[in-house]
Amino acid sequence: MAGIVEIRFPEDQQEGTEATVTRWLVAEGDDVAAHDPVVEIETDKVVIEVAAPEAGRIADIKIRQDEEANPGDVLCTLNTAADAAAAPEKTAPAAPENEPASTETASVGEHSMNDQLSPAVRQRVLQHGLDISGIAGSGRDGRITLQDVEALIADREKQPATELPSTNISPPAVEGSETIETIAHDKMRKRIADNMVASLMHTAPHVTAVFEADLSAVLRHRAANKESYASAGTPLTLTAYFVAAAVAAIHKVPRVNSRWFDDHLEIYHHVNIGIGTALGDQGLIVPVLQQVQNMGLRGIAAGLTDLVGRARDNKLKPADVRGGTFTISNHGVSGSLFATPIIINQPQSAILGVGKIEKRIKIKDVDGEDIMLIRPMCYVSLTIDHRVVDAYQTNAFLTELVSTLENWS
Repeated sequence: MAGIVEIRFPEDQQEGTEATVTRWLVAEGDDVAAHDPVVEIETDKVVIEVAAPEAGRIADIKIRQDEEANPGDVLCTLNTAADAAAAPEKTAPAAPENEPASTETASVGEHSMNDQLSPAVRQRVLQHGLDISGIAGSGRDGRITLQDVEALIADREKQPATELPSTNISPPAVEGSETIETIAHDKMRKRIADNMVASLMHTAPHVTAVFEADLSAVLRHRAANKESYASAGTPLTLTAYFVAAAVAAIHKVPRVNSRWFDDHLEIYHHVNIGIGTALGDQGLIVPVLQQVQNMGLRGIAAGLTDLVGRARDNKLKPADVRGGTFTISNHGVSGSLFATPIIINQPQSAILGVGKIEKRIKIKDVDGEDIMLIRPMCYVSLTIDHRVVDAYQTNAFLTELVSTLENWS
């Protein structure tokens, strides 16, 4: 039909096991401008916004909220006919007589709900009861964008809560002297669980080896260089050293950086390292630092700062979680001394776990005498797919990793 455009889930946008429509930002009959986001789609790794390719009116929503979407699926249709595209946006319904007529306009201040805000922005403003009168819009001609509103929501959520949220958390149920709080699983948490079970029980036979590393040399180097890195805008984290050491160990044992197929093994010569990043109670995401074999320590540190920062601000793009060949889980940053992370990023063959740094007594032979020394130590574990890597190669990888860290200069 002339004037009807299909808005599809882009073929190259899914990264994860499945995708679900989590929220429509518009309704059927809403007018949208070109590039206005119309729907949010969530995978187990990232949330994707799909935008209108041109101005028009939402004609028919094909996939409803909480339904599964596949790459190439038609999400909705857009009527771009001249009369639809030029039609004024719907006016908000009049307030009931027993409510103040200025409820809606009070929340938006001098920004008109009809001619300055897109449907997606208008919906978020009303949904959260926001006062946007003080916002200087970052869009063209001072237009308030969805990013401006999301930033205001995030800022407000940092303030102490005055009541229980009304989303997916139910108030504690009182039974005598006991209280119970029920929190529904969100989609990210359920998919992480499904992937872990599939990886551990159905796909790869796991084996874990554990070594111990003396980080004295790394800490000396960091103390001598962190100020110069910081002055250049790049925090020098310990994770950067583990990434660099992992690259050296992969060069020593390339099979760790590979993928198993039923009839062959693919060994990658590029090293794309995923960094497990905790999102508080929202779960875990693994942004990928690409082509690390071509980076020095400074480039690794800068890349980590960018990726981890955008992960925690929910600003990752699908490409940022795609193409990993190896994963590092630095569980020590949250206080864990020792852990054996399982492979959650199939079809990778290995994952490195890094524990908390702790001063311990080490006995070393110095000129034929056993000397007790206090050293900053941490446990490092490598969990491998035993179809790909055997014990000898696992230990060779960890030996090279530890040697690189302990002899850093």
